[in-house]
Amino acid sequence: MADQLPTGSGDELTVWRERIDAIDRQILALLNERAQAAQQIGHIKQRLGLPVFRPERERQVIDTLQAHNAGPLRNAGISAIWREIMSACRALEAPLRVAYLGPAGTFSEQAARRFFGSSVQGVACASIDDVFRSHLGGESEFAIVPVENSTEGAVARSMDLLLAYPVHLCGEVSLPIRHFLLHQTPGLQGIDVVAAHAQALAQCAGWLRSHLPHAELRPVASNAEGARLAAADSRIAAIAAEQTAALYGLHIAARSIQDEAQNTTRFVVLGAAQPQPTGDDRTSLILSVPNRAGAVYELLKPLAQHGVSMTRFESRPARSGQWEYAFYIDIEGHQDDPDVASALRELQSVCAMYKCLGSYPIDRTPRER
Repeated sequence: MADQLPTGSGDELTVWRERIDAIDRQILALLNERAQAAQQIGHIKQRLGLPVFRPERERQVIDTLQAHNAGPLRNAGISAIWREIMSACRALEAPLRVAYLGPAGTFSEQAARRFFGSSVQGVACASIDDVFRSHLGGESEFAIVPVENSTEGAVARSMDLLLAYPVHLCGEVSLPIRHFLLHQTPGLQGIDVVAAHAQALAQCAGWLRSHLPHAELRPVASNAEGARLAAADSRIAAIAAEQTAALYGLHIAARSIQDEAQNTTRFVVLGAAQPQPTGDDRTSLILSVPNRAGAVYELLKPLAQHGVSMTRFESRPARSGQWEYAFYIDIEGHQDDPDVASALRELQSVCAMYKCLGSYPIDRTPRER
């Protein structure tokens, strides 16, 4: 194709721009052809009673394209582009409603857009509790909540609600977190209060001690709520994502103020979708054991015997009179994989409480595949 490109004569920039315009028209025609094919698939799914959104299928599409990608586009760009294409095609039937911790501009909203694409109807909720209630009450088909941060560890409220409510997990998103200090003016002068979610305040504690040692650190429901307060009061600064500044008319007073450069938050997706095995999956469990010697060893033994790798082990007070702690465990593999299925059957026989939250594709987007 390269030997067909126009070269050498006239305004070189104009020539290349005309070439891009022609390619764009070809791409547009192919995108509409793809959308028509997706609509036909949607009609078939509707007739058969199949779900519109299949996380494992979208993962398969992106993996296949990345495997055939000859460049110069990077795989991360391929993932982002096709996520939006698939999101726009899905929306031709009906936009998915996705609940997240709001208001607009939170990292939770970013995670939702990264997983589902932009062509969804966001349902902004005032608290993590409201996110669960929105999903379980039928106001949203899906919901997304943070569960752990690489700096601060588990998000306790999300973990407690995963135990308390009958929810199912169908996906995950790992989002690199870059915190920005937002204020009505570009500098640090006049800042008496820093308002942000408690997790964000903790993730920036070292920077705040060094640069704003006398400021009050005020926990609020979300970082976007902190930005709203900062927009209304010049004494208040907020910690939030870079794009939140434009949403609330604020300046960026300081960039990347998180204490850990590789700060990442993992979110899980709540929804009824039942992803099929992809060969690169995770299964999430909540378990408890009788209060006796060796009980935790018995809990882990089936995983070791069947060669199932555990990637996360957290404990939380179960807040029940029946047992003392609930253990949150992530394992590699899908619950339908033979080794995993055998291990889970044995686990159930030794548990006082067993809850499989679901199996879903592992998110590999933070690093290129």
